[in-house]
Amino acid sequence: MYDFKPAAPLPAQELYRELLASAGALTEGEPDGVANMANVAALLWEFLPDLNWAGFYRVAPAKAGGVDELVLGPFVGRPACIRIPFGSGVCGAAAASGATQLVEDVHAFPGHIACDAASASELVVPVLHDGRVIAVIDLDSPTPARFTEADAKGVEALAVLLSDRI
Repeated sequence: MYDFKPAAPLPAQELYRELLASAGALTEGEPDGVANMANVAALLWEFLPDLNWAGFYRVAPAKAGGVDELVLGPFVGRPACIRIPFGSGVCGAAAASGATQLVEDVHAFPGHIACDAASASELVVPVLHDGRVIAVIDLDSPTPARFTEADAKGVEALAVLLSDRI
């Protein structure tokens, strides 16, 4: 059995190379997107130190006359907000813009949604399929400025890998 966890602390580039290889091995050929998101949420939790939440929000079409929204998907961490409108909070901003949100201090982010009061920094990366956002990968940390550009690039590569697997 393969242990999907790095053996020791690794430099960011190596860590994300191993994370991508593990995610690829776990999701290759598996058609169930929920199963793939669940396994990848667990991988993120195992690979990345100093997180208090790691998981997915999936895009749900707007109800009549409403705004598109994100719906909670598989995750590891404390219970979370179930629905987030596009444009609201860090996740909603990533979904509306289609751009990665690297937030050093969530309390300074306009409209931040505090699902867990312990969160201090956040990284949210949209997953695109055929040019449209289908989900976001959301990482929270209790440490301010926990996430770096290297984290953003690594999770963006993961989002590309998952774009046709979730």
